[in-house]
Amino acid sequence: MPELPEVETTRRGIAPHLVGRRVVSVTLRRPDLRWPIPREISELLPGQRIDAIERRAKYLLLETQAGSAILHLGMSGVLRVLPPDIAPGAHDHVDILFDAAKGKPARILRFTDPRRFGSLLWQPPGTTHELLAGLGPEPLTDDFDGDLLWQRSRGRKAAVKLFLMDNANVVGVGNIYASEALFAAGIDPRKPAGSISRARYQRLAAEVKRILAWAIERGGTTLRDFLNPDGAPGYFFRELFVYGREGEPCKACGTPIRQKVIGQRSTFWCPTCQK
Repeated sequence: MPELPEVETTRRGIAPHLVGRRVVSVTLRRPDLRWPIPREISELLPGQRIDAIERRAKYLLLETQAGSAILHLGMSGVLRVLPPDIAPGAHDHVDILFDAAKGKPARILRFTDPRRFGSLLWQPPGTTHELLAGLGPEPLTDDFDGDLLWQRSRGRKAAVKLFLMDNANVVGVGNIYASEALFAAGIDPRKPAGSISRARYQRLAAEVKRILAWAIERGGTTLRDFLNPDGAPGYFFRELFVYGREGEPCKACGTPIRQKVIGQRSTFWCPTCQK
């Protein structure tokens, strides 16, 4: 599943081509993805100008005066900005056609999703969609720090990795980046969240920020079903220290990396470097 850096990379890839343009039409080749596509997408989005493309957690918001189209890439979704004459493939479920603007030709935003776990939803002006309500702070903002993690973790017996991946505590820290941040902070992902000290949470928060920012700069982590908007894979996968490296030597100390399923997700750590 694309994680926060992949979604942010997508946002940065498509925004320069679409912000300020007006939607001419919306083509839906099926009535649903993970959930039914609301009628507002077809009835209200055409004719609107895209004022901004924002990201909240792993959701992208195409903001207009009439409301916001909310896109989630799911397990295998890809967004690309293409010429409108490129024929759709079997898994190209949505085309949003944009007008020509400032000497630039018309373009379509094409949503491709082979597994159909993605979504296209609608948020009226002045409201917060239920999927976005109750989300924790963004990890790259000042609202997220070690003190927040320490305060929210008091009395929590869940593994610290699951605590870090809980969107109520901080959004967008998925499986790959949680494993990498815990390694960088020297914290065993299996430890109860409530047992971690304030100082160690401060280091963990700093590593989350550093690793996510670096991953965004490097173009995200290449996953089996994900390509960036320009068709090029990300590069951060070359920088991974523990994720997906079970049995391989730790890059820091040489100890074989271990793997265990925690909360139905594969977890990787170095038993020497992480305590």
